Amino acid sequence: MSLTPELESTRQRISAIARGYGLDFYETIFEILDYKGINQVAAYGGYPTRYPHWRFGMEYDHLSKSYSYGLHKIYEMVINNEPAYAYLLEGNTLVDQKLVMAHVYGHVDFFKNNFSFAHTNRKMMDEMANHATRIRRTIDKHGLEPVEKFIDTCLSLENLIDIHSPFVARSARPDARTEDQGRVDVQRIPTKDYMSSYINPPAYLEQQRQKLEEDRQRKRNFPDAPVRDVLAFLLRYAPLEPWQHEVLSIIREEAYYFAPQAQTKIMNEGWATYWHAKMMTEKILDDSEIIDFADHHSRTMGGASTRVNPYKLGYELYKDIEDRWNKGRFGKEFESCDDMVARAAWDRQLGLGREKLFEVRRFYNDVTFIDTFLTEDFCHRHKMFLYRYNPKTGHYHIASRDFAAVKQAFLAQLTNMGQPLVEIQDANHRNRGELYLTHRHEGIDLKLDEARETLQALQAVWKRPVHLQTVMGDKGKLLSFDGTDHQEKDLRDAAAGEAS
Repeated sequence: MSLTPELESTRQRISAIARGYGLDFYETIFEILDYKGINQVAAYGGYPTRYPHWRFGMEYDHLSKSYSYGLHKIYEMVINNEPAYAYLLEGNTLVDQKLVMAHVYGHVDFFKNNFSFAHTNRKMMDEMANHATRIRRTIDKHGLEPVEKFIDTCLSLENLIDIHSPFVARSARPDARTEDQGRVDVQRIPTKDYMSSYINPPAYLEQQRQKLEEDRQRKRNFPDAPVRDVLAFLLRYAPLEPWQHEVLSIIREEAYYFAPQAQTKIMNEGWATYWHAKMMTEKILDDSEIIDFADHHSRTMGGASTRVNPYKLGYELYKDIEDRWNKGRFGKEFESCDDMVARAAWDRQLGLGREKLFEVRRFYNDVTFIDTFLTEDFCHRHKMFLYRYNPKTGHYHIASRDFAAVKQAFLAQLTNMGQPLVEIQDANHRNRGELYLTHRHEGIDLKLDEARETLQALQAVWKRPVHLQTVMGDKGKLLSFDGTDHQEKDLRDAAAGEAS
């Protein structure tokens, strides 16, 4: 449903205010949905049309029950597209709709200008509908059950992508299995030229050369370097049916589209919250609306103390950055100041805060944002601690107040979107065509049940046994699945068994 005249007038006013603050966003189309419609769109990940799959139905059922029981309420959704699309919930108060519009313009500015989204498809609304049509045709041809089962398998692997690959310019090189590394030369027996054809028969030399070439091919690594984009590797080398190849390529394309949103959750929500708070309090609200706005905003900024609220953390960090760069509370001189009174009163009146905010919005993601701007002073002011769950008490308790430990744990949760770093090391392991992967252990063990599910999905696509090298506790482990049974071995035992 399109906007009412009153809401359209409000939208135009808020859009002009946002541009007046320097926000730069795509044309944004707002639509009003009732709670059933907005739950349906939310179940589809924000898109009105997706391919058929049972998980969307489950998500819709969960959202509908949660809304009915008063456990949640979706106020807005916005899509990274050109033009951008945003949805308002029918029945919200005018104050809520104003807040949502201001919040949405912050999001769209972030989508358009943050480097993480530079390579995303800006016509994804149409592409999602195209994906849905292609998969429906596949279902019509091959049946619902096998296609849905294969989609389940692909979704189990959708995090095995290389989130940095869109930004890496790699030189084109031939297939690692077929590239020419030079002709193998066979050692000839020294002799006179006129005896060469007798002592070194050409047919014999060619036979020996081919044998040496075969030996070299067996010994070569395949791939010749670790591969992090597992889905791309499977698309190229796994024995897939044409329809399976198409389905997996769709899942991979959508995984790359959504990845930047996971990489910038704190920054994106913080940016939208910062701007809706500024616009609402300085330009949009009248006196009669302040209390309603404060109530909504406080609920957005609330949450359990043991969990990170991306809205609050991002918002507070942006405010801290603006204040520090306005006052000159950065750089070598400030950092080397040991006088706590002088640090507290430090104000060089530089007025660089707004400029710095737009720079941060363009060039950072959550990992670099936290790594660069999360300071010890900020952690102390906002009581950011490291928590651990105590099974004896059933509660979370403060495990550490040390800034370095808090920051390290936080960055570990954000690296690679919080997903394990897994790479393909060998696609012809033991010269049997088996797939061997390694988990780059960053201090957090794999969850065994999830690792086994991933191995099952990989084996279903690769059709040969798969292995995953990891660390559990302080021991190297090799997890394997051959299509029937799971195995778990100490890495040393596994290596000794192969050597024997």
